[in-house]
Amino acid sequence: MAKDKRFERVYKEGGMSSREIWVDTETGVQYFIFSAGYGLSMTPLIDPEGKPLLYRRTPNAPEY
Repeated sequence: MAKDKRFERVYKEGGMSSREIWVDTETGVQYFIFSAGYGLSMTPLIDPEGKPLLYRRTPNAPEY
């Protein structure tokens, strides 16, 4: 039985260090992840008002 994935990577760049954006598929909240060597940092992306930034597949798509 296949499980739905809770998180989906929507962006990645870099080589030895990488920058990625992951989306929580249940809430639509985006998370920025930076990794280098054995270190990793993760933080939610926020809008100018301090609210979590929600992912849209296209500019006109409704938020999750």
